[in-house]
Amino acid sequence: MPATILVFVLRSSGRHQAALAVLSVLVFLLSAAPLELQRRVINVLVDRGAFETVLWLAAAYVGVVLSEQSLKLCLNVYRGWVAEDSVRRLRSLVGEYADRATRDVSGEEAGVEISMVLEEAEPIGGFTGVSLSEPLLQGGVLTSVIIYMLYLDWRMALLGLAFFLPQVLFVPLLQRAINRRAQSRILVKRGISGGLVSRISGRGGGDGRIGWGWTQDPIERVFTLNMGIYRIKFTMNLLMNMMHHLAVASALCFGGWQVLQGKIEVGTVVAVVAGLGKLNDPWGDIVNWARELAVVSVKYRLFAGVLEGLVTAQGEGRPT
Repeated sequence: MPATILVFVLRSSGRHQAALAVLSVLVFLLSAAPLELQRRVINVLVDRGAFETVLWLAAAYVGVVLSEQSLKLCLNVYRGWVAEDSVRRLRSLVGEYADRATRDVSGEEAGVEISMVLEEAEPIGGFTGVSLSEPLLQGGVLTSVIIYMLYLDWRMALLGLAFFLPQVLFVPLLQRAINRRAQSRILVKRGISGGLVSRISGRGGGDGRIGWGWTQDPIERVFTLNMGIYRIKFTMNLLMNMMHHLAVASALCFGGWQVLQGKIEVGTVVAVVAGLGKLNDPWGDIVNWARELAVVSVKYRLFAGVLEGLVTAQGEGRPT
């Protein structure tokens, strides 16, 4: 297995990643166009221009949005196929090497293999579909919208963007706390799987019952870890949303003052505020992607370690 998840992605689906990158570029190139069309419609209405102009601008808006959404549909379906193909490949690898390498495995070892096939392959393979195209798409949207906002009014744009800077500090700190809990959760769940297989295969109580009492401590541990992840994750989302709304409020105040002074048009304020709104989703998606990358990297290292153990056992001609 490759050393990192990103190397695995390139080796297993390099050509598909290139095609996904092309689709991502086409999508983000259209991202700022709706903002400009909205700005022009607002300015025509404020200036009491011709309705025919509004009609043509609205038709152009519909055309751009339809093109953008159609490309997104193709991108998302393609991503899904790449992800599911990777999941299928990983599950097949585990089954193949387990068949070759094992003869008489313990319940714990069998439980780890079951967990890998049924659960751990899913997030690793699923990440393959978005591994490169997601940061390219969302980063492209952010870049194009920011450049457009700076072009309209650089002072108002910088004021709004300043509220994104604190997120550069608190997001990595909170993400590291999530990563630690995610790694612990994987190991605890593997232990539960191994214990269950041991009990079912007859290594449990003499009365033939599986007996669930032994699982209470690890189940409680998983519950505690999951709740810790939820608290950190949604606290981070709260802070990010607050920063976004403060940015919008600041842009409205400063932009409104410039409109009253006759320095800019109303449509410019509307476009910048809409641009800030359009930044919120891709910024959140990039944060989610980085969070997923960190968690999946941990899962991949654990997954690859077990699979390499199966390969070693196969080469030595002994059971794992």
